[in-house]
Amino acid sequence: MEKFRFLTAGESHGKYLTAIIEGLPSGIEIDINFINEELKRRQKGYGRGARMEIETDTVEITSGVRYGKTIGSPVTLVIKNRDFESWEKVMSIAPEDITDEKEFTTYRPGHADWAGSVKYSTNLRNILERSSARKTAIEVAVGAVAKLLLKQLNIDCKSEITQIGSACCCGDFEKEIDLAKENGDTVGGKFVVLYQNLPAGLGSHVHWDRGIDGRKAQAVMSIPAVKVVEIGTNPLGYYGSNYHDEFSIDNGEIGRTSNNAGGIEGGITNGQDLVVSAVMKPIPTMKKPLKSVDSKTLKETEAHFERSDVCAVEACSVVAESRIAWVLVNEILLKFGGDSLEELKRNYKI
Repeated sequence: MEKFRFLTAGESHGKYLTAIIEGLPSGIEIDINFINEELKRRQKGYGRGARMEIETDTVEITSGVRYGKTIGSPVTLVIKNRDFESWEKVMSIAPEDITDEKEFTTYRPGHADWAGSVKYSTNLRNILERSSARKTAIEVAVGAVAKLLLKQLNIDCKSEITQIGSACCCGDFEKEIDLAKENGDTVGGKFVVLYQNLPAGLGSHVHWDRGIDGRKAQAVMSIPAVKVVEIGTNPLGYYGSNYHDEFSIDNGEIGRTSNNAGGIEGGITNGQDLVVSAVMKPIPTMKKPLKSVDSKTLKETEAHFERSDVCAVEACSVVAESRIAWVLVNEILLKFGGDSLEELKRNYKI
């Protein structure tokens, strides 16, 4: 069930990244500076590559907002790819501009190159362009809009990096990234996203596809390079007696003594903090290339190198915040309804 929905379009080196958002109530204040700050957050982080020196992502809103507030119609967001100037002919839509410039034929292990080219019967450049994590820029812009609605309901968000490579201490994170860079390698890590002040009752246990834990897991797992998603405390090594969150009474209110469930029980939020962790694998594009095969000659060779980051875990955490925000907004609108912010707040009892 979708109340808040959107589509994105655009390629890594194409002219624009675009999103159309449908289902936002009218009357939401859209702070474009906040959206741009979220885009800056996605571009930051120790270990980012040269693309971040080219792009300074800012959003343009071309529909659905008037005088700073949503009007109930679809909202369109556009981000210009500044690097398109160097790829204009390569990414042209005109058949007369066909060129083999910047094409490549060697598969990159860990990317969508081989599987995507088999599925769509097309060359590797066409797969790289859309499978690239560059598309997460417009997703963060959509997430920022979702966060602006959540802020109106006093729902807060933050994220934290908890591990880079084998380093679990923040003071060692940069050393781990530097070591990978010196070796022509890349490194992944783990982060946690926390949403606070959520209402109980979002999601449902009645069908498998309505559980909010499953929706959040899918949203985060489908971020490029994410391989593990956890909600709450990993239960490995626990017995039931010291894992499950016991009830208590505090000043006449029902409470809990812990939050190992991460704010979700039976596919439904229980009013505690939502805690979602994820592990991002090392980026598979490396200066020290892995062994590969050339798709044209079918001979063994080294993988193609496309400009890349050494580490993008911090950026990944921002994308995860955004994707979780989408799920929360959709569930809130499903439960509380409201075609205007005023009506939503009344239903939400703010």
